Amino acid sequence: MSYRRGVSLYSYQQSQFFKELTLEDQVREVGTNLGGADGIELIDEMSLRYPDPGEDFVRQWFTWMETYGTRPVAMDVGMDVLQFRDHVMSLEECADRLRSDLRLAKRLGFQNVRVLSTTPIEVMLSALPLAEELDIPLGKEIHQPMPLDGPQVTEILEAIDKTGTRHLGIVPDFGIFQTRPSEVLLAWYERQGAQPAASEASVELTELLGSGAGPFTAVDTSIHTAGNLRSGFRQHLTGGETEPALTDTFAGVQRFADERIENPTDLDYTVVAEALMFSFTPTDLLRELADRITHCHGKFYNMTEIPGRPGEYQDISIDYDGALAALQDGGFTGYVNTEYEGQRYFQDRGVEDLMSEVDQVRRHQEMLKRLARA
Repeated sequence: MSYRRGVSLYSYQQSQFFKELTLEDQVREVGTNLGGADGIELIDEMSLRYPDPGEDFVRQWFTWMETYGTRPVAMDVGMDVLQFRDHVMSLEECADRLRSDLRLAKRLGFQNVRVLSTTPIEVMLSALPLAEELDIPLGKEIHQPMPLDGPQVTEILEAIDKTGTRHLGIVPDFGIFQTRPSEVLLAWYERQGAQPAASEASVELTELLGSGAGPFTAVDTSIHTAGNLRSGFRQHLTGGETEPALTDTFAGVQRFADERIENPTDLDYTVVAEALMFSFTPTDLLRELADRITHCHGKFYNMTEIPGRPGEYQDISIDYDGALAALQDGGFTGYVNTEYEGQRYFQDRGVEDLMSEVDQVRRHQEMLKRLARA
């Protein structure tokens, strides 16, 4: 058997914002227009009246599931540790919030709960007894630029081995298998004034770093988020203090850009620095970890038609062929849920130029269906 297919309703964020799709419309789209997909994943605070949607909504929710042939696969929860004016939430307060989220997930019939990639293991372990009681596995998202063999995964695997639990796991986000900057990201930068040569240099540097032939040592992405790397590089460009371990790498990006771009600006340097945001995770690791995966985020940025193959689509920046083959080789039969995130790279344009989330998700589901084995 192969994986099953679903959709994270995060994919329809723009359509929801513009009130083009209601929550029911989104569920209907998944259940009726995606050729056999049936999984629903959502972010609680995006899709629900959080933290208590009310009993009328709960009844309506299960009616939608039955009507459209869908099933609640994963509820994504956050951890806003700055929500109180007088203090930062403690680990135990975070665990209490997670326990509340687990009860909400149970109430709505979800199979899994996904926590953010930055959630401390101590919070997950504190909530684990309730997860076991409710029979809802907790999956930690492994998000770009985290590698799949980094400490965020190792600590989960060690906890599983130590406790013997079946209710901890990981949620690989397919952005960790990105092999180059997305063409829509680069086009967005160029509309802001970056030179095409900067885009070309960014792709070239990414390929070199990914092959191990880079002109400098790649960043250890197991200890840096993409946001921190970007802010650190901005500080470097403006003469601010930079973390010592990153200074040589940031300087290397500038040298690489100087050799390829005529009169590079700070924006050009920033584009080239996008090459640092990738984990270069081998897809084969999915095969080894298949039995520790609660579900997968099918992250993508832009689906385009494969040349010479009408009606078949791909994201040129992510190695889906390798990732999905490794999952299936490992015997994974859970859900791969479409997660579209490319719409943000069109939001500097007029409404007439915005990308259709519905169309993009349908294209991604075509690919997932095509690459699934019987």
